[in-house]
Amino acid sequence: MEEIKILGRVKAVNISSKKGVVKNPIKEGNFIMNHGLEGDAHAGEWHRQVSLLANESADKVRAAGLDIDDGKFAENITTEGIELYTLPVGTKLKIGESVQEVTQIGKKCHTGCAIKQAVGECVMPKEGIFTKVLVSGIVKPGDKIEVL
Repeated sequence: MEEIKILGRVKAVNISSKKGVVKNPIKEGNFIMNHGLEGDAHAGEWHRQVSLLANESADKVRAAGLDIDDGKFAENITTEGIELYTLPVGTKLKIGESVQEVTQIGKKCHTGCAIKQAVGECVMPKEGIFTKVLVSGIVKPGDKIEVL
């Protein structure tokens, strides 16, 4: 029997139909094996199918005086109670009904990122993570996030 450790919860599931724009919260998302969030512009057969950012990371930007809602860093899943950027690449996470594997920590920030221009720094390049979907399933706010 695999040991499961609950680390956090899903705060929001966010989607956008175009790249380069903020994502908007939805009631639940269908995460498809080797694809990502159904209907999301960033989904596809590559290593960054799903993006995650901890609410605690967004709080750092909020502390600088910017009012930021879930999805404004273009993350598919906003989490709480878990330090995402400390998870090693290869970590498998059970998120709602889905199972996802961490493929990348952080990313290069887009030139002229609106968040970076407003605050001076964006947290996604250092504290956001990316996963690929290993097992399809529905994810919704309130779902547990477990390390497998």
